[in-house]
Amino acid sequence: MFESAEIGHRIDKDTFRKMMPALREALLDVQYDLKEKADFPVLILIHGFDGAGRGETMNLINEWLDPRLIHTVAFADANDEARARPWMWRYWRELPAKGRIGMFFGSYYSDTLFDRVFNRSDRDAFDRQIFDILRFERMLTLDGAVVLKFWFHLSRDKQKQRLKTLEQDPATSWRVSKTDWEHYERYDKIRKYGEHMLRLTNTSHAPWIVIDGEDANYRNLTVANTILEAIRSRIGQPASSPDRVEAPPLLAPIDNKLVLDTLQLERKLDKDDYRKKLEQLQGRLNTLTRDPRFARHSLVLVFEGNDAAGKGGSIRRITQALDARRYRVVPVAAPSEEEKAKPWLWRFWRHVPGKGGTTVFDRSWYGRVLVERVEGFAPEADWMRAYYEINDFEHQLTENGAIVLKFWLAISKDEQLARFKAREETGFKRFKITDEDWRNRDKWELYRQAVSDMVDRTSTSKVPWTLVEANNKYFARIKILSTICDALEARLGE
Repeated sequence: MFESAEIGHRIDKDTFRKMMPALREALLDVQYDLKEKADFPVLILIHGFDGAGRGETMNLINEWLDPRLIHTVAFADANDEARARPWMWRYWRELPAKGRIGMFFGSYYSDTLFDRVFNRSDRDAFDRQIFDILRFERMLTLDGAVVLKFWFHLSRDKQKQRLKTLEQDPATSWRVSKTDWEHYERYDKIRKYGEHMLRLTNTSHAPWIVIDGEDANYRNLTVANTILEAIRSRIGQPASSPDRVEAPPLLAPIDNKLVLDTLQLERKLDKDDYRKKLEQLQGRLNTLTRDPRFARHSLVLVFEGNDAAGKGGSIRRITQALDARRYRVVPVAAPSEEEKAKPWLWRFWRHVPGKGGTTVFDRSWYGRVLVERVEGFAPEADWMRAYYEINDFEHQLTENGAIVLKFWLAISKDEQLARFKAREETGFKRFKITDEDWRNRDKWELYRQAVSDMVDRTSTSKVPWTLVEANNKYFARIKILSTICDALEARLGE
């Protein structure tokens, strides 16, 4: 993949000086057009060999653009906070908003490549990380992002010459580090594994642009023109209709029997038994989350259910048993303007707990295949592909040691009506009932179908759904606490 980047591309100074003013102006114009349109972000990834001019070129591009509209991040080795979470977490956090340019010096590609080069991963782990990247970039581009990936290249001899030249000049010697020479000693491995990585991730939606790094004028003009044309081309595209659905079809059973229909909602538990079991289970949960083995894991609890099914009451009985310093409850409502400007899973990635921590989601990412589907807030293509993206997200959590438990609290339509009326008639509960709750009730059958599809598509062996019969709130709370304790004991005992 690198042969054409080793044939000595050059642009003379006069040509560069003639082209530069118009190019700078065009770049600035297209950046402002991007800001005004603000319906997609641009992500630029910078990689390649040390000494190939990555920093020089991208610093120049930053000078030519309005820095207020660029989010530039230089990634070093992962810190303790990042190591306590899935490896892609720190990159999710820094994604640019719509209408903005994000520039990553180093990225998930650096982790993948240098783990392999320095034997911190084997071939299988290397390819698994590459597959993680492919899914991630596909999701970004389906969400509208323009992803540009630059590999700044030098031959082995040219890299050695470049590093020596920089080192011998007092004005530039600081730019050559011990790490640069360590990487030079591993040039062949970097090239071998880098080519493998680029070949597998060079896709139509997120292509690699390999740049000859020897001549500054050539690489500067090439990078600037590539960025300009990519953004200009995208801005020039007419507003598109929703993408065609690229997911297996949802087939309704011909007898109209759905998974929710199998629940026996009238499960009983009297108050005295409830109190005894509650105290026992809360003590058990507290002990499990204080177990030294839990420090190698995290706990993610997801609560979904019919309106008035008792999610809040169940969550309170859980948090009463937890150390307040080690858990967080995240109530999920309609996305804010900041959240709408990022990929839809961003607002959930930012709340992923570190090891030893617990996050409770009161509603969650499943809103995309529930309320956004039923209410038409997301196009069909978006919520249909969300099933795959949700499974991928949860897979990454569990691969990092998270124990992910998902609860759907189900009540009958008659029980919901009784609870709605009770809330309206009780002064301190009136805040719990809204006009939206009544509107959702009118769409009961649509939600019944959406919930059943959700369970069918996202209940996996590692992250199954627990369906909770919740007409009796005491029974529901005990079932949830028992499920959590059993799952923790099983995982900590592995």
